Amino acid sequence: MDFKSVIDRHGTNSLKWDLFDDDLPMWVADMDFRVAPKIQEAILKRAAHPVYGYTVVPDELFESYISWWDRRYDFKMSREDMAYAIGVMPSISSMIRCLTDEDDEILIQTPVYHVFFYVIEDNNRKVLENELIYENEVYRIDFDDLDEKLSKAKMMILCNPHNPIGKIWSREELDKIEELCKKHDVILISDEIHCDLTDPGVKYNPCDSSDNVITCLSPSKSFNIAGFQSSVVHTRNRELLEKIKNQMHVDNSDSCNVFATAAVIAAYKESEDWLEELKEAIYENKQIVREFIANELPIISLVECDATYLLWLDCSRLNVSSKVLSEFLRQNQGLFLSAGVDFGQCGDNFLRMNIACPEELLKEGLLKLKAGIIALNNIRNF
Repeated sequence: MDFKSVIDRHGTNSLKWDLFDDDLPMWVADMDFRVAPKIQEAILKRAAHPVYGYTVVPDELFESYISWWDRRYDFKMSREDMAYAIGVMPSISSMIRCLTDEDDEILIQTPVYHVFFYVIEDNNRKVLENELIYENEVYRIDFDDLDEKLSKAKMMILCNPHNPIGKIWSREELDKIEELCKKHDVILISDEIHCDLTDPGVKYNPCDSSDNVITCLSPSKSFNIAGFQSSVVHTRNRELLEKIKNQMHVDNSDSCNVFATAAVIAAYKESEDWLEELKEAIYENKQIVREFIANELPIISLVECDATYLLWLDCSRLNVSSKVLSEFLRQNQGLFLSAGVDFGQCGDNFLRMNIACPEELLKEGLLKLKAGIIALNNIRNF
């Protein structure tokens, strides 16, 4: 598989490369690698048919999910417990509307994926934060605070593995979260979109063992096919599932892209070897970043992670807000990294860096990061 060649994505209406004028965008969770060959073959085969009308979701798509989670994670699902959705966030938005009321509080664990804030607030609900504890460059859950906050919440949205810190929650942690949600009669939604992107030899732990849990699954991050807008919702609670399906139908978020079925089936049935090689490439990139920071940029720290291709950089010793730092890097170097404050106020000392790119681009980004930080310090010390 080719994870070394740089692919020019300009002029493809790419959100990452065409929306802004930055020289090197390393922000949005979108990989700069070629798609798995079997996925491309499946798309081209479907495209060869000259009619692209409305599409139904075949059982084969659900079966591909079921088989994947069974053999890779020993996680058992049945077709009757699943519903199709155009994406994880659209489905979460629908669930918020049908399972909570306006002004209800919804708990998230910050720093966390910034769209969680929007989807709660845009639906006229209130964000309730259970801030993760950061000590000795390691994150952990404040369970005492979680217990207290869940007594006020109607719903909790979990990120597993966690974006942006790249942490895989342990079985014990997940069991404790589920136990507390059940204690307080809180619906638990688990966004597991990054679940396959773990370090080689490491597996994530699915969160779905009780009837108050709803899991959101998708191959879009694992196989870089987010443009096909395809996901599923899984819960063993049939009453909740019917409410969700009805709401997604009202929201028009349960329809299927004409190419999505072919892409998903090819991903789960024929592209496992590609994924394993991808994980090796991402892990190698993590080592490059780790060594570069240790040798060239010791003023910042890399938060150790075992999942995702998103690195969380501790820039607290620079004594500058993440918004100022991110914007300075863009203006001075053309390097776009995500400001940590976007993931919650407690993330303000951090930057998020997407390293899912060929080594050539990664090293260019690291040099720009170093040059930008040196330039910023020179200006401040002038």
